[in-house]
Amino acid sequence: MNQGYPRLLGDIGGTNARWAWQESAGADLEDISVQPCEANASLQDSASSYLLTHGRKQPRWACIGIAAAVTGDAVHMTNSSWRFSISEFKEALGLERCLVINDFTALALSLPALKPVDLRAVGGGVAMPGAAIALLGPGTGLGISGLVRGAGGGYTALSGEGGHATLAAMDAQQAQLLGILRQRFSHVSAERVLSGAGLVNLYQALCTLHGCATRDLQPADVTDCAIAASDEQCVQTVRYFTQFLGGIAGNLALTLGALGGVYIGGGIVPRLGVAFDEALFRQSFEDKGRYRQMLVDIPVWVITASTPALVGASCALDSLIET
Repeated sequence: MNQGYPRLLGDIGGTNARWAWQESAGADLEDISVQPCEANASLQDSASSYLLTHGRKQPRWACIGIAAAVTGDAVHMTNSSWRFSISEFKEALGLERCLVINDFTALALSLPALKPVDLRAVGGGVAMPGAAIALLGPGTGLGISGLVRGAGGGYTALSGEGGHATLAAMDAQQAQLLGILRQRFSHVSAERVLSGAGLVNLYQALCTLHGCATRDLQPADVTDCAIAASDEQCVQTVRYFTQFLGGIAGNLALTLGALGGVYIGGGIVPRLGVAFDEALFRQSFEDKGRYRQMLVDIPVWVITASTPALVGASCALDSLIET
């Protein structure tokens, strides 16, 4: 049997738990499954349910990308009630090795394996080979990561919580909206706007700014109304969302020197379809003063593949073998 196989691979977000099985080195992922997190009381229950459903008895290794900061054995998810001990999870499933990493670290590791069919280009020039790559993605929360070249020539994925960095305004209207949000939240992070819940926050702030009655909308309602152009406040919400996303993406590209390109993951942007104004995004992305031309040349792609982070989770386990 190959070292580290068979493998249980997980991608756990604030809403859904995605699982897959990999039988051997180089094998395609099998039994890919998406379960609502709320369907199970814990990570262990979700994993056990997956293995039972698909008749998989004993993985040797496991890697789980999870929407949380992983700083020790105890993991507390930011946008879910799940809490667990890595060592206890490993013991309960009888694993030889168990690696738990941030979900966007796992997604970053998948980027070199993505094919053109997995991506939608959003302007820019040509990626510089070997240069740093930036990754961000609004979904249940806002994930941020990237890839940088290591001493051995391969890529190293960054692990952080950049989605909780303070969100800045790029003009007076954005400043007004953030001022309204600051009355509600002690700290207005990027995730307070660039996420599912953030769409609702932004919609409510716009209604307050314009003196409109606020409807009780869920994130999907905001996007559906924007796509159908049936509610002007929802249309404007998506426009401001796009502007804020472009500004944050440009900041990340400058911070990392991401001449290798910027990738947008998460579930929101692909769902928006034509309501995502690519020209508006590029305008905010490139609006960086003296470094505008650098941003003009950087390509951006929206990730359209359904479960790339599961591939990244397997890549993370491969790195354990290589070292």
